[in-house]
Amino acid sequence: MPRTPSRPETLRESQRHAPPPQLDGRLRVAIEGVTPEVDCGRFPIKRVVGEMVRVEADVFADGHDHVACRILYWQDARSESRSVPMKPLGNDRWRGEFRVMNLGRYHYTIEGWVDRFDTWRDDLIKRIAAAQEVQVELLIGAQLIEAAAARAEGDDADKLRAWARRLRAAKDNESAQALVRNDDLSSIVARHPERDLISRYQRDLGVVVDREKARFSTWYELFPRSCSPEAGRHGTFRDCEARLSYVASMGFDVLYLPPIHPIGRTFRKGRNNSIAAGPDDVGSPWAIGSTEGGHTSIHPALGTLRDFRRFLTKARDHGLEVALDIAFQGSPDHPYTRDHREWFQMRPDGTIQYAENPPKKYQDIYPLDFETADWRALWTELRSVVAFWIDQGVRIFRVDNPHTKPFAFWEWMIGDIKTAHPDVLFLAEAFTRPRVMYRLAKLGFSQSYTYFTWRNTKEELTAYFTELTQTSVREYFRPHLWPATPDILPEVLQTGGRPAFMSRLILAATLGTSYGIYGPAFELCENVPFQAGSEEYMYSEKYELKQRDLAAPWSLKDFIARINRIRKENPALQSDSELRFHEIDNPSLICYSKATADRSNVILIIVNIDHLRTQAGWTQLDLAALGLDATHLFQAHDLLGDGTYMWQGPRNYVELTPESLPAHILTVQRWVRTERDFDSYV
Repeated sequence: MPRTPSRPETLRESQRHAPPPQLDGRLRVAIEGVTPEVDCGRFPIKRVVGEMVRVEADVFADGHDHVACRILYWQDARSESRSVPMKPLGNDRWRGEFRVMNLGRYHYTIEGWVDRFDTWRDDLIKRIAAAQEVQVELLIGAQLIEAAAARAEGDDADKLRAWARRLRAAKDNESAQALVRNDDLSSIVARHPERDLISRYQRDLGVVVDREKARFSTWYELFPRSCSPEAGRHGTFRDCEARLSYVASMGFDVLYLPPIHPIGRTFRKGRNNSIAAGPDDVGSPWAIGSTEGGHTSIHPALGTLRDFRRFLTKARDHGLEVALDIAFQGSPDHPYTRDHREWFQMRPDGTIQYAENPPKKYQDIYPLDFETADWRALWTELRSVVAFWIDQGVRIFRVDNPHTKPFAFWEWMIGDIKTAHPDVLFLAEAFTRPRVMYRLAKLGFSQSYTYFTWRNTKEELTAYFTELTQTSVREYFRPHLWPATPDILPEVLQTGGRPAFMSRLILAATLGTSYGIYGPAFELCENVPFQAGSEEYMYSEKYELKQRDLAAPWSLKDFIARINRIRKENPALQSDSELRFHEIDNPSLICYSKATADRSNVILIIVNIDHLRTQAGWTQLDLAALGLDATHLFQAHDLLGDGTYMWQGPRNYVELTPESLPAHILTVQRWVRTERDFDSYV
């Protein structure tokens, strides 16, 4: 007779339906909708030293009990966490904030709990108002206060015990109500809450804290090889030292140098990007590497490493910090092509694949192959390049085309560098798709180039900068605005002449807190393209030495100096968080403002974006954004034209002529009228 198979063992009913052992079912507070939080906490937000981190969240519990919550924050695993209470905004939304005071990485999260004391207090007040008997409720309250006293020390403990005794001794509702309505009692109890059953947000969120230049900086790009006072001679770092006072006089604080390394000769590009270079053609600085060395070497014609370190010191003496270009690629002559051919992509004919962006070809540049089997050694080598220049004294790097290298590499490299050197900043030169640009920012780049270069109409500028400054993008993406670069001569500058250079400078310097120009090409209004429809310069400095007349009468150097002085003197222009656009009834005029949080400094900017004609219009100002009201006159003083206007209400007339004054940069403040002012105004 066959055996009956045994039935599988089953769990007892109580075991099958028991809660998971890690779940504490007594925790009743839910925490959700936390801001700021980037990609569910995958990436940190960004701040600079001294800034606030404002945190909001939905915090609530089942039933009618009141809840309380706080922000916990700490800098690293070794530091003790601190806390700040969150305050209710209504509809279960809470807000709190903390200030970050040190470079590096902070962490924060939220804790919430049922506030039994505040629940009891609110219920007791309602019972007393209804003339109910509350003796038992008073004893419950006394117990809650005594429990808080046990958690407190010193004066707080003494005061709480005294309040508990008075509550137990209360004989009537009136005296009890006077006790529980005491704000001091509530605040002291709140300092020592019961947190036995505390809910914690499921994620610890991050904050990368940089120095101030990550938020507010003014860059000047300069080719050192064009700094020679003699036509046709290659410039040196000593020649560049003579240019420092000129750059500093215009109010810049970062001097950015394109690659300063040896340049390859194989497939060197000639004048105007010609594929046939002559014997005297200097080639593109981005074709890095020759027999003289690679990414940690200096072009012999510029000087020595000692000369470079001296140049850094001289720049600092002029208030300038030097930013260095990092371009992870090599010329056909780079030592990597000899010692590490496995780091490059090989073509079927046995040659190395050169760089292409069809139809453009860059035969003088070999991109690195980040899919090489030897990728770990490649990563380590590239990190050592950055570390080398940090050792020389460089703390800012402009990274060329980071979007053509793996995301994982940048997250590792920047994170590793900033762990050791939290003051180092990285600017991403990534003119690419929005999501790619944003991803690079999330991965660690301190700042990024933007689409400003091609945003020209009022609608384009308004939509773009609203996205950058008024959405979650602002938590991790710091825009860096360039009206032009050595690679890009936009059409607006080709056709708009000197007024276009002026208005685009004003837009860059006031819409953004960080901006840069490519000089001296920009201040000298160089705007001749290589050919119609091209954004390349005729006789581009990327391929030849340039000598310019810095004292040319059409130079914008004094105008630039004034703009930069306005930026430094007005804190409102040093932050993007309060950027607001205002209506104006002419599509050729754009109107926007910036303000400090306390409205002690308010700047209103109106720009004529028609570079050929005078334009006029009527504003419709958002007075609340300016800290004004419609019942008072306010003074608008023009920091560019030095005129002062008395305005009232949102509607005011503006007229701008591009050749003379393409914009108003107005300080706005309520007019406090004195008798003398009234007489002069009348």
